[in-house]
Amino acid sequence: MTVSTFLGVLHYLLVIAQIQNVLLLAIVMLCFVVLSGVFISKLAIDPLAEHVRNLQNLSKETLHELNLPISTIKSNTSMLKKNNIDEKSLKRISRIDTACDMLAQRYNELDYMIKTQTLQELNQEFELDVLVKQRVDFLKDLYPDIRFEISLEKTQIFNDKIGLSKVIDNLIDNGVKYSQNSTAIDIRLKNQTLETQDYGCGMDEVELLQIFDSYYQGNKNMQGFGIGLSMVKRFCDSNDIDLHFVSTPNKGTTVSLKFKNNKEEI
Repeated sequence: MTVSTFLGVLHYLLVIAQIQNVLLLAIVMLCFVVLSGVFISKLAIDPLAEHVRNLQNLSKETLHELNLPISTIKSNTSMLKKNNIDEKSLKRISRIDTACDMLAQRYNELDYMIKTQTLQELNQEFELDVLVKQRVDFLKDLYPDIRFEISLEKTQIFNDKIGLSKVIDNLIDNGVKYSQNSTAIDIRLKNQTLETQDYGCGMDEVELLQIFDSYYQGNKNMQGFGIGLSMVKRFCDSNDIDLHFVSTPNKGTTVSLKFKNNKEEI
């Protein structure tokens, strides 16, 4: 239809209107082509945009519906813990509570993804030491055999709290995974710098150059897809956080995150 319309307009201008000015003819035809392109693009993009809007609305509604059962499970497990129950039942309830925390974490991450896609303001002022303590307490339930040594100086920052939570989880999780012969993870917060230190297999200089590549894994036997540190690097670059790795083979790895001093600098 577009080709026939184009030929029809060209025939009209040359034969009927008898336009002899080549420049004028070229300008008219160019305008016609541009308008046709805009019209066709709109026809193609509008259904896709509508589909994306529907998916976003569905995601928001699903998240809203998930919040209620999560809260219900949490409140009921808290009530059950207050009753006089045996140790075996208490362990079962604790496992349910941990699983519910993990589900709540996935809920927060999905909510975070929706907000980032809609370009909402995500930065806020919060106490970094409190956030780190919360993440360590959460991971203690997942890794009960790991000894977490923490030293946290009171620190207030202005940053993306939810995104930073994912970064902290990822760094600690990596430290645990690559510390199969060690049960200690040190976490320090001082002078606007957060450090996580493990005593695992460590990395050489060649590996350090590759760790931020998507899908790279130093140990192919580890679970996961090798995208964690790539995400960490991307987040730090986007939020003005200095990321630094120091690692020695067979001795371990120290990761440091250096934050800005205040809101104005960010």
